[in-house]
Amino acid sequence: MMKNESFKELSGKSTAVEKFQGDSINREFWKAGKSMLIFILAFLYLVPVIVLFLTSFKTQVQIMEKGFGWFFMPTLMNYSNVLLEQGFIRYMTNSLIVGLASTLVTLIIGGFASYALVRFNFFGKGAISFGTLLLRMIPPAVLVVPIYVLWSYFGLADTRMGLVIIYVGLNLPFTIWVLISFIADVPVELEEAAVVDGCGPWKIFFTVILPLIKPGLAAAAIFTFRIAWNEFILALVLTNRMTRTLPVATTIYLTDTGVEWGNITAMGTLVALPAIIFTFLAAKQLIAGLTAGAVKG
Repeated sequence: MMKNESFKELSGKSTAVEKFQGDSINREFWKAGKSMLIFILAFLYLVPVIVLFLTSFKTQVQIMEKGFGWFFMPTLMNYSNVLLEQGFIRYMTNSLIVGLASTLVTLIIGGFASYALVRFNFFGKGAISFGTLLLRMIPPAVLVVPIYVLWSYFGLADTRMGLVIIYVGLNLPFTIWVLISFIADVPVELEEAAVVDGCGPWKIFFTVILPLIKPGLAAAAIFTFRIAWNEFILALVLTNRMTRTLPVATTIYLTDTGVEWGNITAMGTLVALPAIIFTFLAAKQLIAGLTAGAVKG
């Protein structure tokens, strides 16, 4: 009798071990599958970027050769042509001013608006929230003609200020909806405690709310700056030679004699670098904010 019981115990233990080993193998299999899928997606995403970067170091003859040559003698001629272009510094300055100004204004207005929508009850609150979401669904290209007519009437056409106002209007709905979710997660008790300590509404917003929604601000800043920096259609119509941004400046290499692909890819690489750097810097703040309260000392 004892032998049978011990045999059953051993059989049960062996079955549990086999089940554990099977689960471990399945986990490793799915882990390897996910890693492979991520690698494939990353490769597909990076191939155009790699082609853009490599093409910027080729001559026009090398670019026009049949097939894409991965091995070639690189040249800095394209970057020299772009950087020595008479208006490059001006185009870069315009892009920085428009991108940073629109991002800052969008975050300020979006922060105030989202805080009001979360914490206060007023007439038309639901309509305003739903209206901001609907505005984000309108394609910017549809607005080009009416905006140009209005901006010409008010004297905002061909100005950086006019471009900043447009980008703030385009990015504000997304910023509001992102920050609403973060502000809603902030406990009301913190604000009540600040009121007891003698803080007013403005001090509560800047000293209590803003430090707690840094991840949301970082996410909104990344989105807003990238849109303002890379936008092409509206900037093409609403700017002139003195106020055009870097993406629009790439059109100067579409000449009557042909397309200067080397200069265009060099310009494209230079346009992409600031947005990538800004994204990595803001992403660090985003990750730091998300993990700030994860571990208590």
